[in-house]
Amino acid sequence: MAEAFEKERALLLPLPQTPFPTDERRELSVGKTPYIRFDHNDYSVPHELVRKTVVVVAGLETVRIMHRDQVVAEHGRSFDRRQQIEDPDHIERLVEHKRQARAHRGLDRLAAAAPTSRKLLTCLAERGANLGTATARLLRLLDEFGAARLDQAIHEAIEKDIPHHHAVRQILERQRRAAGRSPALPVRLPDDPRVRDLTVRPHTLESYDALTQDIVDQKEHDDHDE
Repeated sequence: MAEAFEKERALLLPLPQTPFPTDERRELSVGKTPYIRFDHNDYSVPHELVRKTVVVVAGLETVRIMHRDQVVAEHGRSFDRRQQIEDPDHIERLVEHKRQARAHRGLDRLAAAAPTSRKLLTCLAERGANLGTATARLLRLLDEFGAARLDQAIHEAIEKDIPHHHAVRQILERQRRAAGRSPALPVRLPDDPRVRDLTVRPHTLESYDALTQDIVDQKEHDDHDE
């Protein structure tokens, strides 16, 4: 056997300089959450890749996730089942992204309900105020007093050169007391953006006034005919 191998050695080709690839390679889609399911486990990916297709290259020790020929995530491979393997950086960036998204939704809702709030927030920004806190306080006032009263109070605060959410609340409270209304009780809404982010703008009542006038005119006409 040894003699035969020695005779064949000179005829054998040298091993390639690059090892033969043995990694498993699969193309997978990222779902609604920033994870890909591979070999019964979930591996985190950057949140920007949600709803996109990635390539998973898995060896015995590592799982690499690629997008457009760039490695976007690398994890130690797990041979367990139903495990969630995460990169702390992915989670931190996802939390920050959600925080900013909530802030933008709040600003959009506030602007839709009370357009004058844009000018108020601009004034606050110029004075170096915390816009996140101001937006949150104004949203509470929106839920408590309604869109029309809030927009009117913001306009008054700007006109008096006191553009601050505290001034807006004082104006609303003054109007409430003058009208003899009881303090509004907070309404506990479900944690559903379809409910929490819903804003109903009150419409003008002029059409109702016109309808009422038509009824009065018709009654007077009927009385005259009699």
